[in-house]
Amino acid sequence: MPKNKVDDIINRINRETGKFYAFQESHNPQLPADHWFQNPPEGLTLFLVLYTRACRWARCLGCSLPSLESKFDIPFNDIMKQVDYTFDFLLSREQKDNLKKIILSNNGSVLDEATFSTTALLYFIAKMNMSCPYISLLTLETRPEYVDLAELEVLHRALQEGQTAANLELAVGFEAYDEKIRNDYFRKGLSREVFEAMVEKIAKYGFKLKTYFMLKPVPGFSDEEAIVDIVNGVDYLDTLAKKYNIEINMHLNPTYVSRGTGLETEFRKGNYEPPMLESVLKAARSAERKQISLYVGLNDEGLSVPGGSFIREGDEELLEKLQNFNHTSDFSFLK
Repeated sequence: MPKNKVDDIINRINRETGKFYAFQESHNPQLPADHWFQNPPEGLTLFLVLYTRACRWARCLGCSLPSLESKFDIPFNDIMKQVDYTFDFLLSREQKDNLKKIILSNNGSVLDEATFSTTALLYFIAKMNMSCPYISLLTLETRPEYVDLAELEVLHRALQEGQTAANLELAVGFEAYDEKIRNDYFRKGLSREVFEAMVEKIAKYGFKLKTYFMLKPVPGFSDEEAIVDIVNGVDYLDTLAKKYNIEINMHLNPTYVSRGTGLETEFRKGNYEPPMLESVLKAARSAERKQISLYVGLNDEGLSVPGGSFIREGDEELLEKLQNFNHTSDFSFLK
């Protein structure tokens, strides 16, 4: 797609969805946008966000992640410089030796060649293979429409060439089980039919699947209704895991009010309140004894407006329980 055409699409979508954030044009295009570490049961995990052109979908109600990226094209050689910086300067030798998993993101879709260069993606895997000898899993964030099985085969073959053969995981935002909530209100633009077709395809290759769900993603949704939606989502993923014999993780994100979005507008009007942390615990408990794993997202990535976080004063004990659960997958911490 021509670069100026992508610019036009991004401008039009922001007008139509009432989003009023700016893009991060001052960022050095040869440095990653962000990174942090996680410590799930499978071992030390790097969550790496590279700086590229912003997500082309960008319609999701409460999402301002595109504001951390560029409105304009970032050439593949600049993205490759970000990769060099990551493995040559950002990570210590100890971290590279201890890393077991990398989640690669651009706050959009890594598999969308209009925003993330395929050349740069292959270069990333090559540098990872050379620098991180014990990586067992690479996770790529994407929307399902950008999943190309021929491309995934090549990427997976490259992952097998490291000192430790690594598997591939796709991370897809599903957001809400309820179709009306997900597509009519949140504007995700994802049907179960499209999602399940992707699940069936990647299951045949033994790839893994991570699904992002949001607790209470839209106004007019009580905490109790939001918990029910997550419970339904857990049951749905459990059914798919059994049907297709695929490993599925639910990444449960309590919703925060992100700046420059329609959700912020509703929050300012008094029409929305983020979920209580206690509700997150209740929702997470539903995954016990299911054939899926669960991880609770506790990072607002610095995007929540004042008073718009799901963490409130006095939540320290609940937060510690969730952090302990993330590290161990031990549901006794959620009792």
